[in-house]
Amino acid sequence: MLSHKKSLDILKKTNALLEGHFVLSSGLHSPKYIQCAKLLSFPNYADKICKSLASKIKKNFKKIDLILAPAMGGIIIGYEIGKLLKKETIFCERTDGKFSLRRGFFIKKNSRVLIIEDVITTGKSSMECVKLINKAKAKSIGFASIIDRSTKKSLKIKKKIISHLKIKVPIYKKNQLPLSLRSIPISTPGSRFTK
Repeated sequence: MLSHKKSLDILKKTNALLEGHFVLSSGLHSPKYIQCAKLLSFPNYADKICKSLASKIKKNFKKIDLILAPAMGGIIIGYEIGKLLKKETIFCERTDGKFSLRRGFFIKKNSRVLIIEDVITTGKSSMECVKLINKAKAKSIGFASIIDRSTKKSLKIKKKIISHLKIKVPIYKKNQLPLSLRSIPISTPGSRFTK
């Protein structure tokens, strides 16, 4: 398993951990932004982190029938974890602003589904995945991510999250920005803003 320090070094080396003033997909503001796509663009580094996460998942979930990943961020990590755990892995994608299963993907009734994301901040995307699992009359067994940057205050997920790395990153509402952030130009890197 990779240490917290080695993992942070990898995130910084791959520019997956950025500093500045960011508006996240959730609409909240933060002095740090985690872009796992940058990490995943270096497969040799991503492989080390995925192996560490897969090991934690094995310890925490005894039976997984299917892995479900939300597009875009979860696709590669879901695929890598699915490969390591030898599990079928599918992804959902937004159609008219809501997640749906396309491309012939489906969730079998009563199957035990693990949701995998790259980064969990509020858990909004993960909870949208839960709706798809419930609709299929299957069971959501839990959540996993490369990085869990959630806080108890912002998190919509009530179950335990298995993550490779827990990073504390402050988040603020627009009307509660600290002085240090107000003077920095805003970046909006989140996927929900991409047109």
